[in-house]
Amino acid sequence: MNINRKKLFNWLKGIVIVYCLIGIALFYLQEKFLFHPQKLEADYKFQFDPPFEEVFIPFNNEDTISMIKFFPSDSVRKGVVLYYHGNMKNVEHYAKFAKDFTKHGYEVWMEDYPGFGKSTGQRTEVKLYEQALQVQRMAAGKYHDDSIIVYGKSFGTGIAAYVASVTNCKKLILETPYYSIPDLFNAFSFIYPSHAMSTYKIPTHEFLHDVKAPVIIFHGTNDWMVPYRCGLKLKNEFKEKDKFISIPGGSHNNLRNFKEFQSGLDSLLQ
Repeated sequence: MNINRKKLFNWLKGIVIVYCLIGIALFYLQEKFLFHPQKLEADYKFQFDPPFEEVFIPFNNEDTISMIKFFPSDSVRKGVVLYYHGNMKNVEHYAKFAKDFTKHGYEVWMEDYPGFGKSTGQRTEVKLYEQALQVQRMAAGKYHDDSIIVYGKSFGTGIAAYVASVTNCKKLILETPYYSIPDLFNAFSFIYPSHAMSTYKIPTHEFLHDVKAPVIIFHGTNDWMVPYRCGLKLKNEFKEKDKFISIPGGSHNNLRNFKEFQSGLDSLLQ
């Protein structure tokens, strides 16, 4: 009996040690899991299809926001789409999506977060909000509220929701959004106290409380990166005219391949 108790104790001790070691690794490596930036040299030349403009926005003495403005070929502009991209690489990775909006007569302003592309400075949650809001202020200086669409993709959905919660806009469109960062972590590591461990919170669901504009969400049912159920929970925060558009069979990065997404987006922009 004593031998069996000793074996059980050693077995439980091993489990606790492994649990703690994995938890420590998750805590200290969460920035690596959450962000996958690719930096670019300041003199790097973008090779996007014209017309486009590269803009540098001094944020403070250390931080500079790098942003690309994509323009429609027609000189008549319906407005601007503020596009807050995902957590991969930099604006080059997302530039191909600008055509979805420019073909409808909208400018697309796409910023890089700190440490992404040519944007400089240390990345924090507060700074992500403040810099995104700075881009919105610039847009508001050129366009009226009813000509500004705020768009978020993946990681950028929480940032977009924040901007729409503290400003006025025509629409808030979210592609594959999450309920919050701790909730997203919890979907993959439910045995850990994800809310206490998460450095970034980005509570998308809380921001939606204060969004006055119509909210439209696109989410694929086979999304493994931001599980469908995480986005579906946001329906609890919807106003009467908000819409959740499910894309059957859609995953995280292929919604543009589905007619439901293309037709839905086109109808919102026409």
